[in-house]
Amino acid sequence: MAKDKTELVKELMEQPEKIRNIGIAAHIDHGKTTLSDSLIAGAGMISEELAGKQLFMDFTKQEQERGITIWAANASMVHDYENGNYLINLIDTPGHVDFSGDVTRAMRAVDGVIILVDAVESVMPQTETVIRQALRERVKPVLFINKVDRLIRELKFTPEQMQKRFEKIISDVNRLIIKYAEKEFAEKWIVKVDDGSVAFGSGYRKWAISVPAMKKMQISFKDIITYTQEDRERELSKKAPVHQILLNMVIKHLPNPLDAQKYRIPKIWKGDLESGIGKDMLSMNSKGVLAGVVTKVLPDPHAGIVATARLFSGAISRGQEVRLIGQHMTRRIQQVAIYKGPQREQMETIFAGNIVAITGIPEAYSGETICDPSIEMHPFEAIKHIFEPVVTKSVEPKSPQDLQKIINFLRQVSREDPMLEININEETGEYLVSGLGELHINAKVERPLSEMGIEIKVSPPIVVYRETVGGRGPVAEGVSSNRHNRFYLSVEPLEPAVLEAINEGKISTENVKKNVKEVTKQLVDYGMPRDEAKNIVDIYNKNVLVDATKGIQYLHETIELITEAFRNTVKKGPQSNEPCVGLKVLVNDAKLHEDAIHRGPAQVLPAVSDSIRQSMMRAKPLILEPIQVIRIDVPEEIMGAAISQVQNRRGQVINMETDLGTSMITAKMPVSEMFGFEAQLKSATGGKGFYSLIDVKFEKLPGELQQNVISKIRQRKGLAEGQ
Repeated sequence: MAKDKTELVKELMEQPEKIRNIGIAAHIDHGKTTLSDSLIAGAGMISEELAGKQLFMDFTKQEQERGITIWAANASMVHDYENGNYLINLIDTPGHVDFSGDVTRAMRAVDGVIILVDAVESVMPQTETVIRQALRERVKPVLFINKVDRLIRELKFTPEQMQKRFEKIISDVNRLIIKYAEKEFAEKWIVKVDDGSVAFGSGYRKWAISVPAMKKMQISFKDIITYTQEDRERELSKKAPVHQILLNMVIKHLPNPLDAQKYRIPKIWKGDLESGIGKDMLSMNSKGVLAGVVTKVLPDPHAGIVATARLFSGAISRGQEVRLIGQHMTRRIQQVAIYKGPQREQMETIFAGNIVAITGIPEAYSGETICDPSIEMHPFEAIKHIFEPVVTKSVEPKSPQDLQKIINFLRQVSREDPMLEININEETGEYLVSGLGELHINAKVERPLSEMGIEIKVSPPIVVYRETVGGRGPVAEGVSSNRHNRFYLSVEPLEPAVLEAINEGKISTENVKKNVKEVTKQLVDYGMPRDEAKNIVDIYNKNVLVDATKGIQYLHETIELITEAFRNTVKKGPQSNEPCVGLKVLVNDAKLHEDAIHRGPAQVLPAVSDSIRQSMMRAKPLILEPIQVIRIDVPEEIMGAAISQVQNRRGQVINMETDLGTSMITAKMPVSEMFGFEAQLKSATGGKGFYSLIDVKFEKLPGELQQNVISKIRQRKGLAEGQ
């Protein structure tokens, strides 16, 4: 049986082939935290009696009260497999879509993931999201079908019906793996019953089984049904303990960090792989130069800010100095530790291939690159979430003396959770907080401020729109205030396939100039004309800047300022100061003064911005509204009530399916119409209907609503009409 011994952990940390860094990810309420309890109990870290009830990994007061996981939580445990000890670094992740940014960040830290699916509910929207998140970070999946006891107890399934249900779940999961994995991994990473990369069981009842284990133990589905019906699951859990079956599956089918880093590093780090640090990370050299990435930052009442980091090379020790690349600073580490849920076990040194808790770097943020101060290192790729913040609230203190406390808190919370965007509206002095949903903002901002004793005024939710163009704008002239420089730019819609590829992270958008060959090839592959793609200057917030000029004198000296003006302009579009998306901005011509002093920022920035805005306003300017694609689950007989709720809110039903008396309605609805939807749905369906988010996209706002929405946004932002 697994043991938890500090000395053993220290030994295993230096043996990469004996380490597995794994996550557990699933749709909300499919049983991740309960399963984590059972795995941790199997490792002797909590009592078996409390497993499933203690919710060891949901240790904050707010998580316990709400009954959901809000923050990803870590635990390191030792497992005995085939007479050898292995170190399992486990991360339990949230299932609610509002906290799925934590899942994205956890995936940077791990190499493998247990995708958990409820046997009754099957593959749900958030199941698809977490598979997509894992595969974007090249994290290999295995599958655990949970709550099998419910199929037997509640639905009275026969062995044949159970088998059919499992086949459908496995086939749905594999369809998603093939859909979202890169070609070289898709076939290799599909899960299979025969090889044991799929297991079935009950995290709560603490038993699990896989086909190889069934053959070995001579247990059939019929036997499992008998054990469950006769209330002998405790006996079954002794025969086939969930921790034994699942952690054996993890060790056999998920990679150790040594193997994983060979293919993960080229994906998550775009520096020179032939450099010293590149080679150290590819070979996971624990004697090499320190390099790692911070994946989580949380305050601790006793230790201050605790950063969680995955180390890819070198080692980190107490008292050591590290460089924070993004913050351009060097800090001395106070303590390093491994996690045991709410506790941390202090260590002297922790080596590459492990997940570590660090104190002494309070300025770090999620996604920050840490390295040895003696080197200049290319940072890791930004940790990008697949959804964008679509709901904004303004937050103000009721008492002016609390203003500084709020500012400090918001700065800290945006470091902890980069999915929370914090903006200060200089015109109104409001602090605008944007998140994935109302619950996201409430749990991470409103409630913590209230617990700190700070009274705040919070606005009703504000929807974030986008600006774009529906056609090609003319070349517009922008003249500098000194009249010595003229810029001629035009705006047109970005090719839809290019925009989609940028959305899905298939085109490199960071350091475009440095990676111009790679980016050019990607843009051409997705349909941009080669002559434009090879002259790409910048990609910013899903907009591109192209140099379409030929032989303009002094342009190369001014291009940095043109890029800055382009970025400033697409942050705030001309119609309503909302961010722009899907624009292709072409620099067609320029007339520049020969003396650099006459083409400084004060001359270039307003002129270029003016040219872009003019062209946009003559290129069929459009407002895009955020749309949520949702799935509603409701009993078949009251399906009509749910559909009415969708249609009453400018919604559109896309698809309907029925399974075991439950209707699954796929619909899309504007975010502006979604506020209060959950309560209305519950009321209309007698509490039996619920919905979950599949995707968020931006679509053209109906023409008749455009002007009204623009006026309301301008009014809210204090912009003059027609400005």
